Amino acid sequence: MASEHDEGRDGRVAEPRDGAAAAAGAPDPKTAAAVAAAEAAGPQNGESVRVDSWIWAVRLVKTRSLGATACRGGHVRVNGERVKPAYSLRVGDEVRLRQEGRERVVVVKRLIRKRVGAPVAVQCYVDNSPPPPPREAVAPAGIRDRGAGRPTKRDRREMDRLRGLEGLSSSRRDAGTRP
Repeated sequence: MASEHDEGRDGRVAEPRDGAAAAAGAPDPKTAAAVAAAEAAGPQNGESVRVDSWIWAVRLVKTRSLGATACRGGHVRVNGERVKPAYSLRVGDEVRLRQEGRERVVVVKRLIRKRVGAPVAVQCYVDNSPPPPPREAVAPAGIRDRGAGRPTKRDRREMDRLRGLEGLSSSRRDAGTRP
């Protein structure tokens, strides 16, 4: 029921503005159209989607080949099991993806094959990932003023000390960073 503050001079109830409609759960028309297009391009009844293709389509990885590489490397688990890139996903599966020192945990809501925009991609899964670590916890690598030139030997040693690499010789430090 509308209050008297919602009524205009002619007694009609005012329509909610775009922000209020979005807060009430009404989808954006562009997003709704993109969701409809993604569903039309998605698999039909009984068809499945490869896990490497799906994690690429919902923008968890940048390229499909990176998704396949992550699967082959054991960084992708579906319902607790390591999977190959061609594993067939179903709605309700829990996908765990380890990347960049963080684990993403998502539950499949909708199967899609084609890569879609971020607002549509978010509607294809439920994100149960733990929050990322706060930015203050990661120390900066040593930012120099613009135009300061190359660091001197003394500057480099101070940066190494800040990073916690002070006791390592240069050959051991380089060997630890090379693949």
